[in-house]
Amino acid sequence: MKRVLFIFGGICLLLFMAKDAMAAPLIPNVNVSVGTAETPQDVAASLQVMAVLTIVSLAPAILIMTTSFVRIVVVIGFLRNALSTQNVPPNQVVIALSLFLTFYIMSPYWSQANEQGIQPYLNGQITQEEALENTVAPVREFMFRQTRESDLALFVNLSDAERPETQEDVSTFALIPAFVISELKTAFQLGFMIYIPFIVIDMIVASTLMSMGMMMLPPVMISLPFKILLFVMVDGWHLLIRSLIVSFR
Repeated sequence: MKRVLFIFGGICLLLFMAKDAMAAPLIPNVNVSVGTAETPQDVAASLQVMAVLTIVSLAPAILIMTTSFVRIVVVIGFLRNALSTQNVPPNQVVIALSLFLTFYIMSPYWSQANEQGIQPYLNGQITQEEALENTVAPVREFMFRQTRESDLALFVNLSDAERPETQEDVSTFALIPAFVISELKTAFQLGFMIYIPFIVIDMIVASTLMSMGMMMLPPVMISLPFKILLFVMVDGWHLLIRSLIVSFR
C-alpha cells in the first residue's frame, strides 16, 4: 500500500508537467528561507515551488479525474438508489470501497510509471524531462483506452488546437475532461442495467397492492426486502464488482 501511495503521489506531481517540459529543471530543491528574488532564476524557482504545492493540494481531484474512481463510485451510487436503501451502505463505505478498487485497477499502470519514470530518475539514469514523460505515459494510456473518440474530439475542437496526428499530440488538458465525461456515460449505462430488475420488482409490488386495495401502504416498504433478497441470492456484490473490473479491460 505504501508503494502504491508513493507512486500515486509522484504521478500527481508530474501529470500536468509532461507536455510543457523545458530544458531547465522543473522540480526545484526546497530551502526554507525568506528574502528578495534578485535574479530571474530565483523567481522561476519560487514559481516552481508554488506550482508543486498547488498540484499537491489538488491531489484528491487528480485521483478522481484520472483514474477509475468516477465510474466505480457512480455505479455503486446507482445500486444504492435502485435498492432504495437510502444511506446503506453509508457514504464512508462507498468511498472506501471505490478507493481500494481504484488502487487495484490502477496498480499495473502506477507500477509501470514507477518502473519507467520515478525509479530511473531517482537512480540518476534519466533526466527530469524523460522522467515526466515516462511517468505520465501509462496514465495517459489508461485514459485513452477508456475515452470515446467523440468525447476527445469535442475538447480538441473546442481548444482550437491543431488536429493531432497521434495520441502523443493530444494535450493532457483536453484528455482529462474527455475521459471524465466518457466515464460518466459508461457509469450511467451500467446504472441503467442495474435498475431494470429492481424496477420490475417495484412494478409487481405496486400492482399487487393496488389490486388488493392497499393504496395507503407505501410500495417501497414491501419491495425493499424482496430487492435485498434478490440481490443476495444472485450474489450481487460479486457480479457488480466483477463487471466493474472487467469493464476497464
